[in-house]
Amino acid sequence: MASPTLKRWLRPEVYPLFAAVGVAVGICGMQLVRNICTNPEVRVTKENRAAGVLDNFAEGEKYAEHALRKFVRNKSPEIMPTINGFFTDPKY
Repeated sequence: MASPTLKRWLRPEVYPLFAAVGVAVGICGMQLVRNICTNPEVRVTKENRAAGVLDNFAEGEKYAEHALRKFVRNKSPEIMPTINGFFTDPKY
């Protein structure tokens, strides 16, 4: 028989909450790994830390201009542009 605490938290109504928290934790973990692995200012090994400050602007530009930023650069900042246009433009 399940404990009362398990019965309370494993109800079907709680599944969306688990999914939302899981997605948020996944995004945070992905960002942490991205920063540790590809950020030019983060140096994990002792040899890289001993190098001091490097003026490598090309590497910093590559890190800042990632694929998602390039994809959304010329897009409209709307989630549903068709619906927004329907309710705001008098042409419809």
